[in-house]
Amino acid sequence: MSVHESPTLIMSVQRAFRLLEAVSAHENGAPAKQLARETGLPLATTYHLLRTLVHDGYLRKLDDGGFILGDKLLTLHTASHGQTLLSRVRPTLAALRDELATATYLTFYEEGEISVAEIVDSPRAPRTDLWVGFEDAGHATALGKAVLRELDDDARRDYLSRHHLADLTPRTITSLPELLRKLDTSPLAPAVTDLEEYALGTVCVAVPIYRGDVLGSLGVSLPTERLARLPELRARLLPVADRVTRSLSFTI
Repeated sequence: MSVHESPTLIMSVQRAFRLLEAVSAHENGAPAKQLARETGLPLATTYHLLRTLVHDGYLRKLDDGGFILGDKLLTLHTASHGQTLLSRVRPTLAALRDELATATYLTFYEEGEISVAEIVDSPRAPRTDLWVGFEDAGHATALGKAVLRELDDDARRDYLSRHHLADLTPRTITSLPELLRKLDTSPLAPAVTDLEEYALGTVCVAVPIYRGDVLGSLGVSLPTERLARLPELRARLLPVADRVTRSLSFTI
């Protein structure tokens, strides 16, 4: 790229942003000529930029010729909202990691799947090697089981009907009746544990959290030699989970 091309590209980006701002000011859409007047752009430039923004999904053209914001912008807004919410709880997760000397994890149950949203670790508190994705290991992790325990019967049955109880270690529970029994009779309820069921040498404890109506879990992992600390960790996780739920559920 030559030095003479850069200002042109920057100007095009600036003009595109001006168009996006102008479109966002019209809830029912606005035609190209009106947008050109409002932004002070030449009509030919306006048409060119509008076509590009529509092609890339940032704008949508209505049947009456008006332009409105496109799905890609709405997707970016949703992702940004999630990032903002997570930024609220990262200091809490980091403080928990430092206090307990354990890696800290946060998951959410969305669209029928359990996924990791955040991991806060350090050299002193390394994370578990996630050698199998959570979509295939909900039955074998404390984080996944904390979610499954909170689901109603229909949602739990639906999840388990779509996920094979894979044998990840010799300690993994692969019997559905046994898994359900253990979920309903966890001695640390509402916390649940993973006793080397996901990875040998590692135990975990997790508790449920919520982001509004979205269920999730908060948990920590530690070496098996610290197994005796699980009741202590549960006692510490519960108030932190309440704090995380409040932070995540507070409307921006």
